[in-house]
Amino acid sequence: MTQLVQESNTSPVMERVSGFFKSGLIILGLVASASILTEVTTTKLEQLKELKGADITFVTLADRERQLGCLAQNIYHEAGYEPFEGKVAVAQVTLNRAASGNFPSDICAVVYQKSVIYSKVICQFSWYCEQPTRMRPINNAAYNESMAVAKKVLLEGFKLDGLRNAMYYHADYVNPGWGKEKISKIGRHIFYSDRPAKGS
Repeated sequence: MTQLVQESNTSPVMERVSGFFKSGLIILGLVASASILTEVTTTKLEQLKELKGADITFVTLADRERQLGCLAQNIYHEAGYEPFEGKVAVAQVTLNRAASGNFPSDICAVVYQKSVIYSKVICQFSWYCEQPTRMRPINNAAYNESMAVAKKVLLEGFKLDGLRNAMYYHADYVNPGWGKEKISKIGRHIFYSDRPAKGS
């Protein structure tokens, strides 16, 4: 019986060179990763140092998700079938109110705020006073778009420049006679600031 011995095509020297080469690549990769990680960490620390004097409120993930849910609900019910800008405008009014000091500072509290006037409960956003069965989204595409807008406005800070002072709006088919300064009309909504209208 004859045994065949297969000789290796690579010499011991080539195997060592190949091993050194592989080790070198691994070390190079580790050094590059450490360098990138150091750069990212340094940049983040510098950004935090810049914010040190700023008035920053940190929120938990659960709070942020709750805020997004409330904002998306409000966008959906108030402007679900409006153009993108109309959805952004409703979100912006909601956030403007929360930041104003004249409304609750929590986004959900702004969305669900009720007032009692002459023994009648009035919601700041009318959909919230409607029957609970009407509060659930029935159009998933419109709700998903509303959630995307909520994320863009709340998390990315996307805003419409002309609505920096917008605090109120109503549909274009009603005239509540608020006597406030009109800012803009977007889709089916007319937006107002908190200032009195000129000439009032």
